[in-house]
Amino acid sequence: MPKDASQEDIKKTFRKLARIYHPDQSKADDKAAAEEKFKEIAEAYDVLGDPEKRKKYDTLGSNWNQDFGPQGHGSSPDGGFSRGFTSQGGEYHFSGTGFSDFFEQYFGGGHSDFGGFRDGGAATRDFSMRGRDIEGEIMITLQEASKGATRQVSVSKTDSETGREAVQTYNVKIPAGIREGQRIRVARQGHAGQGSGESGDLFLKARFAADPDFRISGGDLYHDLEVAPWDAALGNKLEVPTLDGKVRLNIPEGTPSGKRFRIPGKGLPSINRTAGDLIVEIHIKAPEVANETQRKAWEALKRSYK
Repeated sequence: MPKDASQEDIKKTFRKLARIYHPDQSKADDKAAAEEKFKEIAEAYDVLGDPEKRKKYDTLGSNWNQDFGPQGHGSSPDGGFSRGFTSQGGEYHFSGTGFSDFFEQYFGGGHSDFGGFRDGGAATRDFSMRGRDIEGEIMITLQEASKGATRQVSVSKTDSETGREAVQTYNVKIPAGIREGQRIRVARQGHAGQGSGESGDLFLKARFAADPDFRISGGDLYHDLEVAPWDAALGNKLEVPTLDGKVRLNIPEGTPSGKRFRIPGKGLPSINRTAGDLIVEIHIKAPEVANETQRKAWEALKRSYK
């Protein structure tokens, strides 16, 4: 995509690619690879679809994958990035959360609450003390939030004294009905405690990946439905996507642009299984006038309303 692409072009490209690699729609043989690609596309749109974040991206130019300092985000031997932070006793790195290292570094990662990880709690010299928590974010799709999923998250620690690296991988359960901002607790996988104190916890805050079909507000989903002028004027039954497949929506005669229809229970479920709603907003799309016959037809229709 050219650097001067408009926001509308970026949105159209995102929707096109996201539908190709969407976990529930992809025709790829390797569904896992398609899902990872979908998350990368969603993350790129999260940045490029935001004018302010896009400005930051544009200023980096072609040197974004160079070494940028001692924050645990330097270039790795394979040309990628190593994500993590330095803490007392060693350096921690994380993978499997759904955020690429580049976007974590420049659009809120590192030590912030966006995509990096940070310590929780306070240090102490007491002999018996609970270990500190580790907190971060995990990107999940709406399908994962709706149906639940299991994600592997790896934590590697390099000991500051011995230089040895230890990697632990956890199967993190994403519960069906989780909402954005809610935290997933992985018990006893934070910092080790002191003396006889127990280890802290690992907390992952849910962040929803952008979706080609839906906008999110709490438990409700919003879908923009493009409708031809004749369907809006004469009425029709049109297909609308939901998280469970497509449904048919009755468009009454004379439906104006901007009209909203609510489909109860077709939004996101919650932990207690009470689902939100799907709100469908009508957008009347004017067709292109491709030939003289079509032009004359529109002119005749115009005259009929005078």
